[in-house]
Amino acid sequence: MKLQRYGTNPILQPSKNKWESVAVFNPATFLENGEIHVLYRAVGDYERYVSKIGYAVFDTNLKLLKRSKKPCFEPCEELWEFSIEDPRVVKLGSTFFITYVITPSPCAPRTIRERLGIPEPFPRPFPRTALATTKDFNKFERLGFITPYRAHERDVVLFPQKIDGKYGILHRPSNWIGREFPVDRPSIWFAFANELPGRLHSHQVVLEPKQSWERKKVGAGAPPILTDRGWLLIYHGVDENNVYRAGAALLDEKKPWKVIARSSLPILEPEEEYERIGDVPNVVFPEGCVVVENELIVVYGAADKYCCAAHVSLKKLLDYLWSFKKKN
Repeated sequence: MKLQRYGTNPILQPSKNKWESVAVFNPATFLENGEIHVLYRAVGDYERYVSKIGYAVFDTNLKLLKRSKKPCFEPCEELWEFSIEDPRVVKLGSTFFITYVITPSPCAPRTIRERLGIPEPFPRPFPRTALATTKDFNKFERLGFITPYRAHERDVVLFPQKIDGKYGILHRPSNWIGREFPVDRPSIWFAFANELPGRLHSHQVVLEPKQSWERKKVGAGAPPILTDRGWLLIYHGVDENNVYRAGAALLDEKKPWKVIARSSLPILEPEEEYERIGDVPNVVFPEGCVVVENELIVVYGAADKYCCAAHVSLKKLLDYLWSFKKKN
């Protein structure tokens, strides 16, 4: 099964605004008052490659209604935030919680550096993931780092409701591999937090690379969506040639570190020119999804250059995943 792309792709492209003039990608998504709200990563120059967060609103047919002329959320250098990247968003109560990556030494991807002759900064500190809250996307409160010290973290998502009275989190510590850990390649882990922000504990591996299309690493994409068959997780997998694809899995409702079913094939992979050619070629990177009238809409970054969207019947996707139940 494959997701169906919208004919209007890319739904967001770089604009004339300096802060988002070279790339807009890796969008978070949420549904509110019948509109699809998108937070996206924006880059204004290749030399410094500082990312900020932009904000746009679409109707449920993916028609653009509003797009901010200024970033809604910017790095705070006083807190050693020199770039903020790859947001994910969930609503808990009346508050939106946003996980985002902090990069102390922003640097253009290798493909861009090689093309423009930009040296790689050395040494490069590990990226970490932080948490912020907002109620209106005008004012944000930073809550600080939430990932373990010395963990190389980029793909952190919150569950949109508590699990056993605690906050549930999926994360991907890239350097938790080898003899000291139960996996030898970067994998998706589950953890609890008693409060937000708070120390993550009770870490357990959820998904590790299994198929050839995800052999190098896997990472959470959009925050999980609760269905009548469990938590639906859209994630990304990377192969040995650094091609990024999207997969899907079902996690147990009460014990989401347990996988009920998992697709053996990707549900979305780079095929269109805007996915195959860009600042980082051959990338589809899902970070947000919403359900509109039983249709699942997945919003994703394409080639580290554009924001795009694809959709599928939620029932058909769940039925498809359920067919893998006995094979996992």
